[in-house]
Amino acid sequence: MIRLAAPLVLAELGWMAMGVVDTMFVGRVGAEAIGAVGLGTMVFYGIAICAAGLLLGLDTLVAQAFGAGNRPDCHRSLVSGIWLAGLMIPLVMGMIWALEGILPHLGVDPEVLRATQPYLHALIWSAPPLLIYFALRRYLQALHMARPIMITLLSANLVNLAGNWILVLGHLGAPRLGAEGSGWATCLSRVYMAAALAYVLWKLDPEIVRISWRPDLVRMWTLVKLGAPAAGQMALEIGVFATVTVLVSRLNATALAGHQIALTTVSTTFMMPLGISSAAAVRVGFALGREDRLTAARAGWMALGLGAAVMSVAAIVLLAAPEWIARLFTPEAAVIAAAATILRVAAFFQLFDGLQIVVTGSLRGAGDTRTPMVCHLVGYWIIGLPLGAILCFGRGLGAPGLWMGLSAGLIAIGIVLAAFWWRTAQRWSQGWRFKSAA
Repeated sequence: MIRLAAPLVLAELGWMAMGVVDTMFVGRVGAEAIGAVGLGTMVFYGIAICAAGLLLGLDTLVAQAFGAGNRPDCHRSLVSGIWLAGLMIPLVMGMIWALEGILPHLGVDPEVLRATQPYLHALIWSAPPLLIYFALRRYLQALHMARPIMITLLSANLVNLAGNWILVLGHLGAPRLGAEGSGWATCLSRVYMAAALAYVLWKLDPEIVRISWRPDLVRMWTLVKLGAPAAGQMALEIGVFATVTVLVSRLNATALAGHQIALTTVSTTFMMPLGISSAAAVRVGFALGREDRLTAARAGWMALGLGAAVMSVAAIVLLAAPEWIARLFTPEAAVIAAAATILRVAAFFQLFDGLQIVVTGSLRGAGDTRTPMVCHLVGYWIIGLPLGAILCFGRGLGAPGLWMGLSAGLIAIGIVLAAFWWRTAQRWSQGWRFKSAA
């Protein structure tokens, strides 16, 4: 589990580091630029990542086929995943264009809006390489090829760093584009990521050049059925944070900048259990493909322990040094104070955030993507967001009030999913004992 999870955790941290670098660079431009990157990113990911969630079924199909020793079936799933990604590209880009036109009617601060629109115009062109990259990544990690993914993400940060330095701040004769330059830097890094994984796939799996690339509609539909609940769960999670971002944007630029810094920070800590979750999906699926339920249960428990450990450390760091963390992003005292208050609130849900995402991965490896979706619907939208809105606007707590509501929702999700996994693992272990006795 650790051999597979460690590179995936580093890959997720490399992915998140791009957002951190973006925020740090635009933080030198001003609070409006930070808010623009935060708002634009939430709009983009609210659509693009949810569409990519339809490809999460590759974790289940490829890992189980690999565990059963059926490599041709792995190839069929890869082809179907790439076809599905290609079909989603125009839909994703069209929806982002449409949603951008709605932003002026949502009461967003005019200064933030002026910087958000050009940022989105650049970022939208990263959707095609992002979806192709996502399909290639799910396939490779399901085959336990995690190290190339890690190397690709870490090296992509160099592309993004150079792009930000040149385009955001206007070096080497380039115009000083601010938030828009950050969008173009992100786009270039994603083109590199897709190309790098395509090359890795060609080198590590030579049979790929001889397989049929004809679309398999039945397999594509299977992917959609598996991925739709997972995509729905991601939509619920991203959507609630996007809604909170829009609500905070109605307060002022300082509150939005503090919110964005806190969101970037907790998203970074979330990358650790997210990588472990991906490893759990692969290991559980691999074991079930070999019809070994006891090993599948043990893999899930090991992943859960790792997730709880790393997020406990994250909680301690957020409580101990929130001002220091905020100061990494901006020198403005008001923004640092706003971010530090939110980070203290966020510290209380770190452990439960880790539990819920790791269990989600383990269940996905078993082909269950519906249970996490239902838990996220109730936890975020029925408990968290209404409570947060009351605390923010009704009690006058501002952005920290919204985060208190989200904390309550996440704690509920983590507890319920952990209990569900305990029952599932117990059933698998008992079934193995009965089979051994017979």
